[in-house]
Amino acid sequence: MKTIVLASGNQGKLREFAQILAAFHFEIVPQSQFNVPDVEETGLSFVENALIKARNAAQHTGLPAMSDDSGIEIDALKGAPGIYSARFAGVGASDEDNNRLLLDKLKAVPDDQRIARYHCVIVYMHHANDPMPLICQGTWEGRILHAPRGENGFGYDPLFYVPTHDCASAELPPAVKNQLSHRGQALRALQAALMVS
Repeated sequence: MKTIVLASGNQGKLREFAQILAAFHFEIVPQSQFNVPDVEETGLSFVENALIKARNAAQHTGLPAMSDDSGIEIDALKGAPGIYSARFAGVGASDEDNNRLLLDKLKAVPDDQRIARYHCVIVYMHHANDPMPLICQGTWEGRILHAPRGENGFGYDPLFYVPTHDCASAELPPAVKNQLSHRGQALRALQAALMVS
């Protein structure tokens, strides 16, 4: 079994990574197990931030590392919160803080203009100086609800309406979400790439 360090302390992400990659004999270990310090996300895109985090984890552990940078983009907010999704309501903001701020900013926006999409970029580095990291991505289209629904998932899932299933992402069983989601798409692309690399 191959050990890969996940450059994240987000338990929701760790759970999804482990569920999706479990069948492929990868052991996903959070960087916290190696006391890897967080690195400042100074990139201006999901790709740049994912590269920064993966390289930091690989440098501190000497192991292959992967990182996800993801977020939600709202058309009515000109693409915000985007790369700032996790800290939309400020550094250290909770999911509830971010969701509350998003609903406040969209309160006057009608349903047909609440179009949104989740983006996910996953970077895999064989080592810290890997000149050709694997970069995979996924996108999930939806809409922002007027109030949270559901108990599953994390982040903006209670507000993200999934038209194909007529429910919020947070109302989907985890296995179904993993089939549909931006992160599931990116992880399956990564798994395919790892099988041939």
